[in-house]
Amino acid sequence: MKQFAQLFNELGWENDKLSRLIEINGEKYLINAVAQKRGFFIFTCGADANGKMANYATRRKIDHQINKLKELYVIIFTDKNQSEQVWQFTKRTVGKPNKIVETRCSSDPELLYQKVGGLFFSINEEDNITITDVLTRVENNMAANADKVTRKFYEHFKREHHAFLGFIKGIGDTLHKDWYASLMLNRLMFCYFIQKKEFLDKNTNYLRDKLKESQKLQGEGKFYSFYRDFLLVLFHEGLNAPLADPSVKTRIGRIPYLNGGLFDVHELENDYPNIEISDAAFERIFNFFDQYQWHLNTESGSTGNEINPDVIGYIFEKYINDRAQMGAYYTKEDITEYIAKNCIVPFLFDQTERNGAKLAPVWANLAESGDRYIYPSVKHGFDQRNDNDFPTEITIGISREQPNLLERRKDWNKPTPSQYGLPTEIWRETIDRWKRYETAKQHIEQGKVSSINDFITHNLDIRLFAEDVIGQTDDADFLRHLYTALSKVTILDPTCGSGAFLFAALNILEPLYEACLDRMAAFVAENPHQHRRFEEILADERDTTRHPNRQYFIFKKIIVQNLYGVDIMREATEIAKLRLFLKLMSTVEPNHNKPNMGLEPLPDVDFNIRAGNSLVGFATLDEAYSVIRHRDPLFAGDTILGISDAVDKVKMAFTQYKIQNTEGVNMKAEKEKLKAELKKLNATLNDYLARNYLGDLYKPNVFADWLASHQPFHWCAEFYEVLYDDKGKFKGFDVVIGNPPYLEVREIKYKILGLSTFESGAVHNMCIERSLQIIRHEGNISMIVPLAIVCTQRMIQVQ
Repeated sequence: MKQFAQLFNELGWENDKLSRLIEINGEKYLINAVAQKRGFFIFTCGADANGKMANYATRRKIDHQINKLKELYVIIFTDKNQSEQVWQFTKRTVGKPNKIVETRCSSDPELLYQKVGGLFFSINEEDNITITDVLTRVENNMAANADKVTRKFYEHFKREHHAFLGFIKGIGDTLHKDWYASLMLNRLMFCYFIQKKEFLDKNTNYLRDKLKESQKLQGEGKFYSFYRDFLLVLFHEGLNAPLADPSVKTRIGRIPYLNGGLFDVHELENDYPNIEISDAAFERIFNFFDQYQWHLNTESGSTGNEINPDVIGYIFEKYINDRAQMGAYYTKEDITEYIAKNCIVPFLFDQTERNGAKLAPVWANLAESGDRYIYPSVKHGFDQRNDNDFPTEITIGISREQPNLLERRKDWNKPTPSQYGLPTEIWRETIDRWKRYETAKQHIEQGKVSSINDFITHNLDIRLFAEDVIGQTDDADFLRHLYTALSKVTILDPTCGSGAFLFAALNILEPLYEACLDRMAAFVAENPHQHRRFEEILADERDTTRHPNRQYFIFKKIIVQNLYGVDIMREATEIAKLRLFLKLMSTVEPNHNKPNMGLEPLPDVDFNIRAGNSLVGFATLDEAYSVIRHRDPLFAGDTILGISDAVDKVKMAFTQYKIQNTEGVNMKAEKEKLKAELKKLNATLNDYLARNYLGDLYKPNVFADWLASHQPFHWCAEFYEVLYDDKGKFKGFDVVIGNPPYLEVREIKYKILGLSTFESGAVHNMCIERSLQIIRHEGNISMIVPLAIVCTQRMIQVQ
């Protein structure tokens, strides 16, 4: 600690003596402030009782605790000998969600000084330095490389993806070949992430070494393919099977059973059983991958070539932007976060009240919160307005009662200095922002903010408020009802792409689960006999035979129970699932002394994230029955009875599958049974839907072409368990969020029936109509739409 204090002192920072002992999961960590500059703090966090540095999940929790003390800071985590260091910085951007960036630094004093040299402040700067200047230097020094490295990786990845296509033999269809290339590269990237964490036979260079081994086995007169004889064995019989036979274990070494569906035998592998990919393809892709350091968390590192799972999202962002003719556009984090929190949190509060909880005390306490829930960007500079340095030429324009208002405000169009204004603001905008701040604060203090929707009206920090309410409640019934709403909420993105909105939803839900579990633990500690339901939930969370840690437990619960997505681009759904799996894997450290390395098998999300056309297919069973009665009036009764029976079989198969999925056991048999039942049900629904579309043109060969071009998705079959309750009554999704494709009907190659907004000619209108068909009556929906939707004649229907 003294060394860091001395280091920052030499860099022109002031020493500080703030100290806290923070307890995380029974382990105590000493936090010391070694320096500060204009209110920006440098904290150190010592090792645990075993002399080890806090792991990734613990570092996140420590950051959460420190954030309650200070807003701007860097935390330096070390082990006992300070041979390992991780510098953690929370990057805050106006209008965007916070992003934690980690950098591994060498303990060598010279190298360390070079790394932090950009944080130097000279004595000549001292009089003019602001907190904004300090923040800018830290951001530039800590987080500058990440975006640059990611863009560089993508440009190279695009070339390698194209080259990889040339090595694939045995797939004639161009689209299928492209899809399989994406699938294989996704699998390989996943393996690169986990091998660097020593999950694959304790070897951080596992795939490269296995490629060399396979090439030695080829020999003269032999044929041993790395793809067919090793990779497919690794994927299908190793990572996807709980008990590999001895010969397989000898070949692949000690690896964990992951499950999850990513390494299951893919439909393309069934359709094209003679696929071959030469070793040269893998030599080339490994040469590319080996140029980077792969981390499962958000480390940016100090070498400028670190890759983390965020790059997967960026790859797809570029991928779909390159295909903008499909109407797909990647949505940035600030937008997805804004929509997710302002749609999900209000539903949770409303549902909690519908469940029977009383919310009146919540609003009564809010009046005492001051400006806690007003965003820092909104109140920035407000407290400085009475300083002696505040410009008089700005002050004289504030009063409207004095004459010559325009003359007195002539300087209001000038840029606002950083201590008062946000980037690019002029004085007119700054003063308007301060007025909004004062109005919001007055409404809070006067009790005029009295519902969760008022938080949206005043643009208040709804996430922080929700976490505070949970963490401070003394009402066990409120907590019980809210947790019920939280654990059961179903969130859908009907055009999910690579999962940008689903990840935003996950990031909203995760701290709410965390806060609920913490508060439950407090209730149980006070009176264990009175809160048996809380004890049951906590016992499940603490069962280390099933869950490696709390964070894995929470993420798995969200992914399996709360998130659903559909997209017409199959590659998109594959990437969305890959990113969710990597999110889970990032929370776990391998324990080679435990069965399966202490890893709980990944949940299978193949029935949460689906591929298909959201706009073509039956939304509800009533819709399907109506078409059947119209197309086949004589035998409609028998057909409907058969579909009802098929639905019951799907429901039972899904119930059994979900139990197995939640328990984390092998569910291959249940999954195959569910797929078979769904296939039969979909075949019947597809037949009647095609008749409705094709009419007299309906013939077997025409039907096959229609099926390929329209890719129907029957919501009532694929998501029956979400849309209908145990008694078969329609309930629907709770929340629908997303960014629908901005296409005109004339730009799509398929026909759409049954949606009245088709007449508007805009595909995004039909996405909204479809969403309204599958959402519950009390549900919330929020989508990004063009401005024209509220101001043009042809949009009247959707309005």
